[in-house]
Amino acid sequence: MHDSIAALVGREGWRAEGDAARVHYDGGGDRFAVEFYAGPERVLYWTVPAGDPDATAGADPDGTAGDDPDASPDDGEATTDGDSDATAATAAPVPREEIPDPLRRRIREDLDAAGVDPDAERRTV
Repeated sequence: MHDSIAALVGREGWRAEGDAARVHYDGGGDRFAVEFYAGPERVLYWTVPAGDPDATAGADPDGTAGDDPDASPDDGEATTDGDSDATAATAAPVPREEIPDPLRRRIREDLDAAGVDPDAERRTV
C-alpha cells in the first residue's frame, strides 16, 4: 500500500481500495464519492446515487461537503427520495468546478495532513 493511501486511511472516513483511497460525503443535499489515486496523484469526484449502499461510510464528518454549513453527516443509512429508479442509478464523474468549495478545501486539507501535495486536488486527469 502506498504511504499516501495509508496516511489518508488514518483520516476520518477514508478507506483504501488498491492504489486509491475513497471517502464519501453527504452535504448540502448532494452526495459525492471522492477518490485519490496515489500513482498519478489525482483526485476524482463522483456523484453518488441516493440509494447507493456503498456511500454510507465516511460521510461528511464535519458538515463541510456542501455549501450549507449546517449540512449534517450521513447517518449510515442509504436513503431514496421516493424515485423507484434511485437504486438503479450509477455514479457519474463530476467536473471539479461543480464541486462545492468547502468540500474541495476539505479534500486539500486531508491530502496535506496525509503528506500529499494538496495541489493534487487541482490537477486535471
